Amino acid sequence: MSTKAQPRVEAECTALDPAEVRADFPALSRRVGSYPLAYLDNTAATLKPRQVIDAVADFYRSRPANVHRGIHLLSEEATEAYEQARGKIARFINARRADEVVFTRNTTEGLNLIAQCWAIPRLKPGDEILCTVMEHHANLIPWQIVAERTGCTLRFARIHQSGQLDLDDWHKKLSDRTKLVTVAHVSNVLGVVNPVRELGEAAHRVGAVFIIDGAQSVPHMPVDVQAIGCDFLCCSGYKLLGPFGIGALWGRYELLEAMPPYQTGGSMIHTVTLEKTTFAMPPQRFEAGTPAIADAVGLGAALDYLAAVGMDRLHAREIQLSQYLHERLAEVPGLRIQGDWFPGKPGIASFVLDCAHPHDVSQFLNEEGVAVRAGHHCAAPLHNFLGIEATTRASLYLYNTEAEVDQLISALGTVREIFG
Repeated sequence: MSTKAQPRVEAECTALDPAEVRADFPALSRRVGSYPLAYLDNTAATLKPRQVIDAVADFYRSRPANVHRGIHLLSEEATEAYEQARGKIARFINARRADEVVFTRNTTEGLNLIAQCWAIPRLKPGDEILCTVMEHHANLIPWQIVAERTGCTLRFARIHQSGQLDLDDWHKKLSDRTKLVTVAHVSNVLGVVNPVRELGEAAHRVGAVFIIDGAQSVPHMPVDVQAIGCDFLCCSGYKLLGPFGIGALWGRYELLEAMPPYQTGGSMIHTVTLEKTTFAMPPQRFEAGTPAIADAVGLGAALDYLAAVGMDRLHAREIQLSQYLHERLAEVPGLRIQGDWFPGKPGIASFVLDCAHPHDVSQFLNEEGVAVRAGHHCAAPLHNFLGIEATTRASLYLYNTEAEVDQLISALGTVREIFG
């Protein structure tokens, strides 16, 4: 396996026409009753292009063997495909080397791995973890468990009414006691893009490790872990056109090398006797048992697809469509978006409608073919901070169109007619 990640190549940054890509997504041909499907739930999960579906199916058709341990042809081909996918992730986020990438089930597992294998063995009473009130539960609960088990203190930076992180409060709470800083690159509720490079530089000045929840950034914008200067980053395949059940943890190799295993069993060992086991080097140390091989291959195909589109083009198109979404939502009487619009805001809009509960809004939007998400979006503390129980969230991706936004606005008009 090559340990070097090759330079990332982006497509020419010309305007992205969603018509170019929509034909690749079979689910978009579905209808909901008499309405075309307007899939606006991309923050929860993206649709899968036929290239990804075909890659997974082809793996099971042609080389459905286990990896690493076999010397027959199918196993060798499966291993090559699996490790090629690891290299694709490394290139996609500009990691220094492919063996800094650990396959996980999702962002949640990656964050839990860091909590269990880096934080718990190192933190102690008097140490602090700095987080924010906007975090997804996946970037909150693991650190609550760390605090309970180690006696360290978990602190939270506030946000402004605009939704932006209160940087003054964040810097006040960062101190020499801070040993770990963790933050969402992009809020899955507010769409806020946190200044991760600035936060990471400040964290490193006090000697803290800096972790990024990249679940909502890696699929939507160019992400370069070397340029950001973070220590760990986690992301999920199913949020970037890939299969469910596969994700990635990237970590600086020297940190991974110093961490104990997350789980034990086959594939992650160097030597085993009845008395003692020694463990493999990263990333195999953290990939016990048979992995999700076909899903990793599918994730590699998804990254190929996104690289061919060009992340700069995708990001520019999403910002354009996001502005249109926010402008149209502002026309709906009694609708309030959580967090202000700002230039460059990704395609996430969480809102409340004064006449109906978010769950009712979502249900009636579905009647007109519009798929959105309702609830606290695994960010209950953020909703509590905002003083609301739940929101309806519309979220966009490269295959969405202005016509689908218009379909959402029309359906919201029906909701207002029903609930008055």
